[in-house]
Amino acid sequence: MNPDQVASALDGAIAHVSTGLGDGAGWGRYSDWGVTAIYGEDSGLVAVAIDWMDGPLVRLRDVELIARVPSEVRSDIHDLARLEGACVRVNWSGDPEVTAWGVSMGAGHEMGLSPEGYAERRDTMITHALLVGPELAEDPYGSELVIKWRDVREEKPNPGAWPVKAEQDRPHWDWTPLEGIGPLRFGMTPQQVAAALNEVPAARHGRYPFGQSWEGFGAWMLHDDRFDEAGVTAHYACGFGTPPTLGAVTVHGRTGPQVGFDGIRLIGMRVSAVDAALVQHLEEREVGLVIGCGGDLGPDGLNMYVRATRTGDTAVSEARFCKAEWEDHG
Repeated sequence: MNPDQVASALDGAIAHVSTGLGDGAGWGRYSDWGVTAIYGEDSGLVAVAIDWMDGPLVRLRDVELIARVPSEVRSDIHDLARLEGACVRVNWSGDPEVTAWGVSMGAGHEMGLSPEGYAERRDTMITHALLVGPELAEDPYGSELVIKWRDVREEKPNPGAWPVKAEQDRPHWDWTPLEGIGPLRFGMTPQQVAAALNEVPAARHGRYPFGQSWEGFGAWMLHDDRFDEAGVTAHYACGFGTPPTLGAVTVHGRTGPQVGFDGIRLIGMRVSAVDAALVQHLEEREVGLVIGCGGDLGPDGLNMYVRATRTGDTAVSEARFCKAEWEDHG
């Protein structure tokens, strides 16, 4: 199917977010349906991503794939695979993937409504799926067409387990809003960050300044360093001809140090509990609440956002701490 045929099949739906539609390879997100269609070089449909919150309920044989507890779907997929002699492997996110069916599972954070009618994060994960044609089935997320929609090559592969460090095993870091956290101070160079943590980065992410069409042209710009022993990621402010300096720090929910905010433990806790405590604290003090990417919450003026990270079927809290000029984009 081409984009026009897909739109017609979806009752005239419009791709509110898209890249490359009508020019060959590209993708379009049909928000009203909770569906993203991915197209090949000839503008033919090659893959469909189904959203966990808004997407249609998709059934494979008798297995419901979407908006369910991930471990339950994994069990059902393995049972069906044994019956049909199909091979199940683990994909980049730690979820089941079956080449014979063109199915690659994933999970997203479940959202709900508060008693007051506001959207709020829950502590649970529910499933979504990428469904592909035979030409992409061998390595769905490794194909160039899917990469144009979602590039996960720099994500840390998950083996299918999400261990969480116990509270008593976490060091406690102090946080000075807009200045730094633990041994890290905003404005540090990457070398100073590594020295302060006494650790070599496990992974480095960056890009060239002129985008993919000029890949390899110009000086490579460092965006972030991931430190697995410390349980943090350092994010750098950089630009053309400007050396990178520390602009933000994400403290990982599963493995990072504990950080407090006026008696509220921010790391490795139930997300709903941290959100509720933060909202109550700010309301009592008549301080504004800022909502960042993905529903992340933070106190106005402090450039700190409580985030969520997966722990299998559930999620725990983590947080990003930023300098004053930093804009959090996810």
